[in-house]
Amino acid sequence: MGKGILQTSVQNRGLVLDPRTKLLLLFTMAVFVLGYMGGEKLQLLTPIFCILPAVFLLTAKKYKTAIGYILIYSASFLAFVFWGEKTSGIINFLLLGICGILARFLPCMMMGAYMISTTTVSEFTAAMQRMHLSEKIIIPLSVMFRFFPTVIDEFASINAAMKMRDIRIGGRNFSKMFEYRIVPLMTCCVKIGEELSAAALTRGLGGTVHRTNICRIGLHIQDILVILLCLVPLVLLLFQTIGIL
Repeated sequence: MGKGILQTSVQNRGLVLDPRTKLLLLFTMAVFVLGYMGGEKLQLLTPIFCILPAVFLLTAKKYKTAIGYILIYSASFLAFVFWGEKTSGIINFLLLGICGILARFLPCMMMGAYMISTTTVSEFTAAMQRMHLSEKIIIPLSVMFRFFPTVIDEFASINAAMKMRDIRIGGRNFSKMFEYRIVPLMTCCVKIGEELSAAALTRGLGGTVHRTNICRIGLHIQDILVILLCLVPLVLLLFQTIGIL
């Protein structure tokens, strides 16, 4: 689930969703899956939201990533269910910690990876402008939107170069890993941030004239279905708050 997941592919994006729909789905998963909002009464909806990243990744032809996500999530969930009550002590603590982190963090991470890999910067910027957000918010988000994929590509290149010099875990030059891997990566992060900021300003994001886009965004039937699904836990949480549930 590494290198290819965050590379944007305009042609193989699978089920096309509006960037605002993806943001809403990611926010909903962060609140109800990662944040455990609503307690046990709303946890019946958690498996549905955890399945969605795998479905979207499969439609985007990210087969390896989707299969890897399904296997890791299923293993952590089943281990938590079957072994959680049968163990005790430090083993139970480690099991609950590892499985809990994977079961709650991984779906949100995969949903974020899907959003980044299937959304161009122009689409994201157009969606933010449709929401009438300030340029002070749009520009940093646009820079961050391309920052992580670029850093991952640079890190992969650094890894490939260092493996040739046997600077790796278990290698002869293990003591040089920090100097020859982390330091170049930190330097690349600073340089990438400056270059992406300059590219964003060059595209006219900081201008006073309203920026136009040739990309088409809008809500379709699949977006409406996902939005309705996201509204279900919000409505149930509201009912729970006022005492109906």
